[in-house]
Amino acid sequence: MTRAVIYARYSTDHQSEASIEDQLRICRRLAETRGWTVAGTYADAAMSGTVLQRPEFQRLIADAGRGRFDVVVSERLDRISRDQEHVAGFYKQMVFLGIPLVTVAEGEINELHIGLKGTMSALFLKDLAIKTHRGLEGRVREGKSGGGLSYGYRAVRHLLENGEVQRGDREIIPAEAAVIQRIFKEYLAGHSAREIASSLNDDGIPAPDSAKNIGSWGPSTISGNHKRGTGILNNELYIGRLVWNRLSYIKDPATQKRVSRLNPPEQ
Repeated sequence: MTRAVIYARYSTDHQSEASIEDQLRICRRLAETRGWTVAGTYADAAMSGTVLQRPEFQRLIADAGRGRFDVVVSERLDRISRDQEHVAGFYKQMVFLGIPLVTVAEGEINELHIGLKGTMSALFLKDLAIKTHRGLEGRVREGKSGGGLSYGYRAVRHLLENGEVQRGDREIIPAEAAVIQRIFKEYLAGHSAREIASSLNDDGIPAPDSAKNIGSWGPSTISGNHKRGTGILNNELYIGRLVWNRLSYIKDPATQKRVSRLNPPEQ
């Protein structure tokens, strides 16, 4: 019997867990029609297709090397990866091991699929980034948040008459606003960022980046980086000026980590 395994993935928290079950169902159906036995499943939930270090995807690659299955089944090639380099690398590994890659949408994958689909996925991601950036710019020009909230604010969502949710509004958190005012007053009085951070920690005030009131204030949280607009003292939102698009991000192909770069001030 041919041993088949299934790989499923969906991208973000906005999608449903049911997406995984839907993918597994149609892949099982394909395996059944081919007379294959499903020997296992691998699924990465809320994981981008551009990320190589997905836990289940890496487990799939490791098990392939151990000879635990004969064919890989997935819904579409872009479930495997949306990165041209990654999908090509995975395909080469499977070819070396003699393991066919078969998808419901494209059938058995070959070099032509890798070239065309990889290029299409790359263009899709580029187009998506442009559209997302355009939408965020429109939101910011209306005075709303472009994503990510500064310390002292919380996100507010409104349900519109048409049933859609309006995002991007923010409101002040009074307790945190008092901390911000304290920081500016102490800095004006001549205290260093290190001294201010120490006094906040002594008083048991949760730091901005502590998800569950765990963590502490540090000098960089107070002073940050002037050019990058980071740190409480450099955040121009506290003087009513919303600065957006200060940084752009690009993935380092060597480390697979995003690296930030300063945009020209006119942008």
